[in-house]
Amino acid sequence: MPKTFLLLGAINTLICIALGAFGAHGLKNIMTDDMLTTFHTGLQYHLYHALGLMIIGLLLIHFTKSRLIELSGWLMLLGIILFSVNVYLLSLTEIRAFAVITPFGGFSFITAWVILVIALWKEK
Repeated sequence: MPKTFLLLGAINTLICIALGAFGAHGLKNIMTDDMLTTFHTGLQYHLYHALGLMIIGLLLIHFTKSRLIELSGWLMLLGIILFSVNVYLLSLTEIRAFAVITPFGGFSFITAWVILVIALWKEK
């Protein structure tokens, strides 16, 4: 499982870098400042949690049997999908319906970190 999270983290970091370049060069002339700020918020949280996925992978090398650390990683990935992807869609389309799902992604992010704290607290 460590390799899975390391790979997911690396792929998501690659996606962030590509989207960041696309946003900086391809979108700045066609998006409003508000929507570009929204896009960058999605990128920011995406990158934090892409790196979080790699941290999860490294932790699972040491704590090989921790289901809580693994759960934390899956919740981070879910958060990326529900938060960042929806923020990208909102900023690109300006369809406000995407904003309804976004708080569930934020909740997934928060829950992932809480579970990680609990997992590390309980590990010996």
